[in-house]
Amino acid sequence: MFPDDFPITKRWPPKDPSVIQLYAFPTPNGVKASIMLEETGLPYEAHLVTLSDADVKSPEFLSLNPNNKIPAIIDPDGPDGAPLGLFESGAILIYLAEKSGKFIGSTASQRAQIIQWLMFQMGGVGPMFGQLGYFYKFAGADIDDPRPRQRYINEAKRLLAVLEGQLEGRDWIAGDYSIADIALVPWVKALDFYDAKEVVGWESHRNLIAWVARFDERPAVQVGSDTPPRP
Repeated sequence: MFPDDFPITKRWPPKDPSVIQLYAFPTPNGVKASIMLEETGLPYEAHLVTLSDADVKSPEFLSLNPNNKIPAIIDPDGPDGAPLGLFESGAILIYLAEKSGKFIGSTASQRAQIIQWLMFQMGGVGPMFGQLGYFYKFAGADIDDPRPRQRYINEAKRLLAVLEGQLEGRDWIAGDYSIADIALVPWVKALDFYDAKEVVGWESHRNLIAWVARFDERPAVQVGSDTPPRP
């Protein structure tokens, strides 16, 4: 029944409408959802939505996410007995954690701490690292004024120092492995894509280096990091 309720399914038709439908591209935000789906074992089907306007600004995609950003999901087995469409990667992580009962702690205090660090990524690491990439590697790098570039280099250094301190004596950012790690590590790894590791002093962060290595060893991370595969 749910395909008729969601116009996006006309452009990206489901093969199995009974499972979660993921609309994504393997960016730091996109792989949060695919890694989480792999970690939880919830059945899902992945649809490649490129970052081109033809995809993310299509009427079909905008019908699910009016903010024209990946990822987005449809869960045909929503919490109120009806299909649920959802966008915003952080909201998707919380939803999938609550649906599966995994990676969001076992007490109210643990849940609050995990969501705290998830919000740290959503409000800090993601936006600031994205600006670093723009001003250090992409179009903003051509701007003669060095102040925007230096601003985001400095802010990236500050955020990395916060994470480095939090990881002292810990394997994961908020106790056990959680949606906080799933949200944060892909954005930390984006420093590779931005060619910015040297400028932020990456090699001095021993806790971060070990954390990323632990994350990358997880089988679900290895699969989810390339789901759906790039064309």
